[in-house]
Amino acid sequence: MSLLALILALLLEQFYPLGSRNQFFLFFTRFANVIERKFNAGEYVHGVVAWLLAVIPACLVAWAGYVALRHVNPLLGLAWNVLVLYLTMGFRHFSSAFSGISEALQQQDLPRARDLLATWTNQPTSEMTESEVSKVSIEQGLIDSHRFVFATIFWFLILPGPSGAVLYRLASRLFDKWGLRAERLEDKFGLFAASIHNLLDWVPIRLTAVSFAIVGDFEDAVYCWRAQAANWASYAYGILLASGAGAIGVRLGDPVHQDHTVKYRPELGVGDEADPDYLKSAVGLIWRGVLLWLLIVLILWLSHAI
Repeated sequence: MSLLALILALLLEQFYPLGSRNQFFLFFTRFANVIERKFNAGEYVHGVVAWLLAVIPACLVAWAGYVALRHVNPLLGLAWNVLVLYLTMGFRHFSSAFSGISEALQQQDLPRARDLLATWTNQPTSEMTESEVSKVSIEQGLIDSHRFVFATIFWFLILPGPSGAVLYRLASRLFDKWGLRAERLEDKFGLFAASIHNLLDWVPIRLTAVSFAIVGDFEDAVYCWRAQAANWASYAYGILLASGAGAIGVRLGDPVHQDHTVKYRPELGVGDEADPDYLKSAVGLIWRGVLLWLLIVLILWLSHAI
């Protein structure tokens, strides 16, 4: 049932992508803002309470809904899983931006590609070269594929019903809202959101990196992981990006032009500089990774059935 739910949710999202129109996350964002206003007094314990109030009830609703509907009819339980996965997974969240940037670069419309990347990543891009736009797009695509697809699938398979998918996606959203601020500004309120997200990401981010290695250039992916990941600002994302870059055979990281200066970053990957053609290679890598995960789920299901 889990495999079927994943396939149906991926197909549904391909034909009817939610993207920024995802009302579930818009509602949750407003709800999280209310909770923060009520509980944020600048202390760690307040962040713990706020996180629990924001996340746990939604996970319980997801689990209880699945149990109740499955008790009535297994197909209703399946439909519930598909619906929740459809709301929490987001392959088209980044693939649409990826495709738009790739098309703009193929048409040599660098200003449009910069604008699309700025909208997607919320960072200044007006001074980036074509190569820089390409590599930053690949970096963001690899990260988003992990957060919106692979890690969500992992926790969906680990916890009962669709509660794992809800847990990870809401934890990820609170990390963006509270956790990143805590890491940058030492805001105690968001420390728990950062810690719990890093904990939830520890296993799946490594599985995602291994997946990229298996479906790409394994030797280069493993070499880059071991030699370069620790140099990145976030070691976890360094693992992901180094493995992905090595698997594709492209250089990521390196300096980029932003805010009238050069932002220096460690080198990731091996091979040529990024260009528009490598965006297609990155999309292919991600899709092969998804198919690998579905194949593994199928094998596990068959072994259990036998």
